[in-house]
Amino acid sequence: MSDSKKIFDEISKLTTEQRNPKSVNIDKLPTMEILKIINEEDKTIPFAVEKEIPYIEQAVEIVVHALKNGGRLLYFGAGTSGRLGVVDASECPPTFGTPYGLIDGFIAGGKEAMFRAQEGAEDFEDNGARDVISAGVNSKDVVCGIAASRRTPYVVGAVKKAKELGAKTLFITTNPREHFNIKEVDVAICPYVGPEVIMGSTRMKSGTAQKLVLNMITTTVMVRLGKTYENMMIDLQMTNKKLIERAKRIVMLITGVTYEEAQDYLQKANYHVKSALVMIKANVDFQEAQKLLEQADGFVRRAIEIKLSQK
Repeated sequence: MSDSKKIFDEISKLTTEQRNPKSVNIDKLPTMEILKIINEEDKTIPFAVEKEIPYIEQAVEIVVHALKNGGRLLYFGAGTSGRLGVVDASECPPTFGTPYGLIDGFIAGGKEAMFRAQEGAEDFEDNGARDVISAGVNSKDVVCGIAASRRTPYVVGAVKKAKELGAKTLFITTNPREHFNIKEVDVAICPYVGPEVIMGSTRMKSGTAQKLVLNMITTTVMVRLGKTYENMMIDLQMTNKKLIERAKRIVMLITGVTYEEAQDYLQKANYHVKSALVMIKANVDFQEAQKLLEQADGFVRRAIEIKLSQK
């Protein structure tokens, strides 16, 4: 069998490549009816993701362990899936104060593929394996493959090579779990969203499901690593005026200080929100606040409790 016929047969069997009976006549419908069909199909996505929560939990535990022990979380994908991984990774530093590179995204075709499709780049497993090697993946890391079809060669090659190098591996696909054909993976997350409104257009329901899963993984990991106080981000990087003002508001909400006092404490804390919070809540200076945070493994609540227990 030729390679082309093999790919044709593989694609023909994928759920994401089937026709959706609810949208068969979409080209005959008025705008309002088209929008209603898309919206009705989109409503099914959270329920598909909900069924995968036990597997998402396993993924979170793996990532938390890796990040606590010198590892990284690295996404590998192509097309929409690759872009979603890059977006999720790029938003972690400003939101949660993570160092750049701790969570990173790689897309078939490189940076150019973020803005303009480089479709042929996904066709070779060697390209994924090469990017894994270039990223210096090792046994401390977690590599997460993202591919709606679960067969994208670039992603398959990346996950295989990562496994060979001793890294933990995750895989996010929107085809059914029973169709999953990558044996060497630690956790597979498979929200089954069914056929797309437009056959094969996995930027739609599949892309939305993948985005939801990525949000759940990194947000939960960051909560587990002490990056929030209650439901507020307290390790954000103040890289623009909006984030500076958000930081002041967070300090005010948690401690009850005035706008001016929040600004003063943030200046004294070198604009480190966690330190400012501990300074206020535990009534200590910047140096002691940092020591308390170090003892508390970065958790603000724990740092305050440590100080209060000493009194």
